[in-house]
Amino acid sequence: MKSITLLQPQEIVFGSGSLKHLLEDRNIEKSKRILFLVAPPLLEAVSSIVDKLNSKGKEVYFVEYKFLGEPTFSQFNTLLEENKSSNPDCVIGVGGGSVLDCAKLLAALIKNGQKLEDVVGIGLLNERAINLICIPTTSGTGSEVSPNAILLNEESQAKSGIISPYLVPDACYLDPDLTISLRPKLTAETGIDALSHCIEAYTNKFAHPTVDVYALKGIELIAKNIERAYLNGNDIEARSALLLGSMYGGLCLGPVNTSAVHALSYGLGGKFHVPHGLSNAILMPEVLRFNLSANPKRHAEVARALGITLKGTDEEVALAGIESIEAISKACHIPQRLTEIGVDEDVIPELADIAMKVTRLLKNNPKEVTRADAITIYKKLL
Repeated sequence: MKSITLLQPQEIVFGSGSLKHLLEDRNIEKSKRILFLVAPPLLEAVSSIVDKLNSKGKEVYFVEYKFLGEPTFSQFNTLLEENKSSNPDCVIGVGGGSVLDCAKLLAALIKNGQKLEDVVGIGLLNERAINLICIPTTSGTGSEVSPNAILLNEESQAKSGIISPYLVPDACYLDPDLTISLRPKLTAETGIDALSHCIEAYTNKFAHPTVDVYALKGIELIAKNIERAYLNGNDIEARSALLLGSMYGGLCLGPVNTSAVHALSYGLGGKFHVPHGLSNAILMPEVLRFNLSANPKRHAEVARALGITLKGTDEEVALAGIESIEAISKACHIPQRLTEIGVDEDVIPELADIAMKVTRLLKNNPKEVTRADAITIYKKLL
């Protein structure tokens, strides 16, 4: 069994109402100056906590996250420069994956001589001197437990990853109550993103037993509950299961990570600003069909975790699993074709070129993906 390194926060607090325990967090207790980066819909949810921190003598800097879509390098650099003077001891991110990614990078770079451009890639960040707490409000990226932060590179029209143990938060609070207000469309798209993390980790060339348990449980939880949460956002049981499944997906990202689904989605996000979860939802079935022959057994086990009870060969079971993913996506009214989101055939070569540069993820795929393969996959989805 090959060696592997698991990275996760020192403290993971999960459950309905768990946000109230934030005031007791030891990272806050030992901090004097606290920077909150908060998505606008969550301002009210954290206002009472901010008031109580002020009453305890803490200096609280409240920063409203105002970026639309995925943050760019230039947007983050502006955010960094605007908040260096606050000199915080602790950064707390409250919001979806983009908010958390920016909070993680703020904590790493505010007191660091390195620039954002210096740390893009794997293991290039040299320190983080600021305490970091992440509080997710979507069930998608798993950023609250991962060593990853993703930003949009304007020059390459693709997303760039900063991967480092220093980006793993010190603590995270996963309160499903904070996800109740998430709109059905985003519930579905972020849920499919979390599902893709788990599936790509389990079918990955570098899959490992220590991560398999997270991946399979995440697949099961998300598959059983995504439609329920989509149809009834107040279903706290479904919301809790999705949030837990998303966390399991995040725990897969450090040691194993994703592969071709995510690599092929990068151009859609960078060039067309298609939401990340939506890109993955459209691409995943076709990429899984492409990958199936590399490891039918693993793909069949994914199908079993999705709830497939069919008796047959591994290939037959795996194909039924892929069809079930498509059925979930359709039930949540997610577009199925690239043409439905404004992507036409003439841009496919450029999308393939962008995807081929994402070697960080393509190397994980169970089957080699050539430029011609990428073009074929895109064309099948027109």
